[in-house]
Amino acid sequence: MWHDVTFAESKSGTSKPAGLLQPLPIPMWKWDEIGMDFVTGLPRTPKGNDAIWVIIDRLTKTAHFRPCEPPIMEQTQLYIENVVKLHGIPSRIVSDRGTQFTSKFWKSLQEARGTKLDFSTAYHPRTDGRT
Repeated sequence: MWHDVTFAESKSGTSKPAGLLQPLPIPMWKWDEIGMDFVTGLPRTPKGNDAIWVIIDRLTKTAHFRPCEPPIMEQTQLYIENVVKLHGIPSRIVSDRGTQFTSKFWKSLQEARGTKLDFSTAYHPRTDGRT
């Protein structure tokens, strides 16, 4: 009762192995560099919110958690009210590569305010270790 067994041949990758993650520099002042992300897929509230916008100061780890819904205009208003108005304009924002952060509108808004946008590594959601 012998069965024919076929083994798949596997090839090793030809690209260089990925290096270690490079830590982000430690900010010099509170709220100068922030991390942000969205927690989505939550049950809709009576006010129509189904997401939470998480904004974290990279130095002190102080955070804002704001209920929100997807439209970019509302996000911009929340950003101005909860970050710029309270803490000033950050010099750097670290976020994932979600469309809400990579849109032309968001990029142009940050460029006009002089903020550098840094995006975390694709498929590695905890690049900055916080958001």
